[in-house]
Amino acid sequence: MIILGNPIEFPPVQYFSEEGIVAIGGNLFPETLLKAYRLGIFPWYNEAEPIIWWCPDPRCVLFPPELKISKSMQAVLRKENFTFTTNQSFVQVLENCRAVNLQKHDGTWISDNIIDAYHQLYQLGYAHSAEAWLNNELVGGLYGIRIGNVFFGESMFSKVSNASKFAFIKYVQLLQNSGVVLVDCQMYTSHLQSLGATMINRALFLRLLKENC
Repeated sequence: MIILGNPIEFPPVQYFSEEGIVAIGGNLFPETLLKAYRLGIFPWYNEAEPIIWWCPDPRCVLFPPELKISKSMQAVLRKENFTFTTNQSFVQVLENCRAVNLQKHDGTWISDNIIDAYHQLYQLGYAHSAEAWLNNELVGGLYGIRIGNVFFGESMFSKVSNASKFAFIKYVQLLQNSGVVLVDCQMYTSHLQSLGATMINRALFLRLLKENC
């Protein structure tokens, strides 16, 4: 296992573990996070642990033209009950993602340090949020990092039925219209698969990053 020091130098892909662990340690400075994302690496760890860096194989991704909108979600979109915005409540989205993870898993990787680090990336123009509002209340959303024509999704939350799906669909459509060719979903879930996400091998994923970041 590679233990990182300073300055951060991530190991070559051949040293990544079978489960996708790249290295342990380091920091969450903006330059470190941006270097990691460009290499297909992201931090994921519990608050009491050292930083653990991951690059799983296979990788869950969404190609925007393959976005799936079910008939029920088409009806939700037509009703226009939700209002969609971007970058209006970034920190609030992170805090809601943390709260949802705490409720589901009795723990979360979205620590105060993570919120501070990604807020810095937001201030630098790399981190973004998408929000779903109902009666002027934030009820769903997601956040992630955009580098070049790749969006790296981090987490999403929903307080009412279909809110996160609504935000995700609207945001993927917006990303596609602005030139994004790949949405990194990191880990497989049936929820993401229902929206069109698929699994690709790590070698292909890294090649796509090299071409589009």
